[in-house]
Amino acid sequence: MKEEIIISGFGGQGVLSMGKILAYAGIMEGKEVSWMPSYGPEQRGGTANVTVIISDQRIASPILCQYDTAIVLNQPSLERFEPMVKPGGTLIYDPYSLVEKPKRTDIAVYSIGAMEEAARMHNAKVFNMLLLGALIKVRPVVSVEDVVNGLRKALPPRHHDLIPQNEAAIWRGMELVTKA
Repeated sequence: MKEEIIISGFGGQGVLSMGKILAYAGIMEGKEVSWMPSYGPEQRGGTANVTVIISDQRIASPILCQYDTAIVLNQPSLERFEPMVKPGGTLIYDPYSLVEKPKRTDIAVYSIGAMEEAARMHNAKVFNMLLLGALIKVRPVVSVEDVVNGLRKALPPRHHDLIPQNEAAIWRGMELVTKA
C-alpha cells in the first residue's frame, strides 16, 4: 500500500494541519510517512499545500509530480493539481470557492460542502476536519481512531478540549462526501 496525497488551498484553511494529522495517524499505524509542506510568505490568504505519502514500504522520495489523491480547496489549487492526479486517482473538492468544477473523467471526483457545513456547525475551524473525514471515507489509508489520535498529537494540550468537536466533524465529513 502506498498513497501519495496533495492537499492544497489558501493559508489559514488548515491545509498543513490536515497533512500533519494524517502523517501522525500513519506513524501510529506503523507505516512509513513523508510530510512535506509548501507555502508562500503570506501568513493567511496565500497559497499553501502539503504532500503526504503513507506507505507500507520505504518512501524513496517526498518529491512527486503525480498524486493518487488530491484535495483542492480553491480554484488555483484545482487548476494546478487536477492535471497531476494519476489516471484512476481521486480528487476531493469543496465547491464553495471554486468557479469551475473539475473536468477530468478518468479520475474519481468527490464533493463535500465543508465550508457550508462548518457554518451550520457554527465553527469555521472544523472545516479541515470535515475534509479529512471525506478523505478517510473515500480513501481509507488510515483509521478514524488513529486520525483522532493524530489530532491529539498535533494539537497542543491547551486545545485538547476541542478534540470532541473535531472528531464529530470528521464523522460528519464521512457522511457528507458524495461522488460528483
